[in-house]
Amino acid sequence: MEKMKAIVCKKYGSPDGLQLEEVDKPTPKDNEVLIKIHATTVTFGDAMLRKLKFPLRLIFGLRKNGILGHELAGVIEAVGKDVTTFKKGDQIFASTGMRGGTHAEYICLPEDGHIAV
Repeated sequence: MEKMKAIVCKKYGSPDGLQLEEVDKPTPKDNEVLIKIHATTVTFGDAMLRKLKFPLRLIFGLRKNGILGHELAGVIEAVGKDVTTFKKGDQIFASTGMRGGTHAEYICLPEDGHIAV
């Protein structure tokens, strides 16, 4: 599988828990687009999620892959076979909502998600 770089949150607390790692590059599903991320944000919300104290960890918790970040600007690199709204090369802005995952080189998002050309 192809790899990409991402900032992964390995533990709750200070920024010392963040590490640059090689992780699997995502592959778009039939209804998803693969986005090459050119810019993202580091927000107060990301910092608070990283610092969560118990019991809030049970509600919000770290993402499965540990990659934070919720907004991005980038270019669509590939589209799933059922995608009709976007095409390869479209410059977009997107939000992942509570999903996170933008502190990486690539992300897959559903076509009907929060994506604007």
